[in-house]
Amino acid sequence: MVNEKYVLSPRASSHLVQIWRHLRNEAGEAVADRVEAEIKRQMRFLAENSGIGHIREDLTSKSVKFFPVHSWLIVYRPDTKPLQVVSILHSSRDVASILKELIN
Repeated sequence: MVNEKYVLSPRASSHLVQIWRHLRNEAGEAVADRVEAEIKRQMRFLAENSGIGHIREDLTSKSVKFFPVHSWLIVYRPDTKPLQVVSILHSSRDVASILKELIN
């Protein structure tokens, strides 16, 4: 998914679809739409303010930052234009293991 301010990796795009489907099944389409809109709003915000977020050396040594939205973490490369979103992961998952597979 491409936006003028940010770009989602294929994996991040897939994660966003999975989040929406999960929420639709668990809480309804309106909730799924609201959360998806909030995640997209925060990605635009990050693109304009890429210095915010957290470095998590306990999760990865790669040059990415993390920004929470509800129960999910937006994982992004802060020094890219447009902003490159690597992944959108639920914070209860084994984020470190998943990132080893995603980030080269």
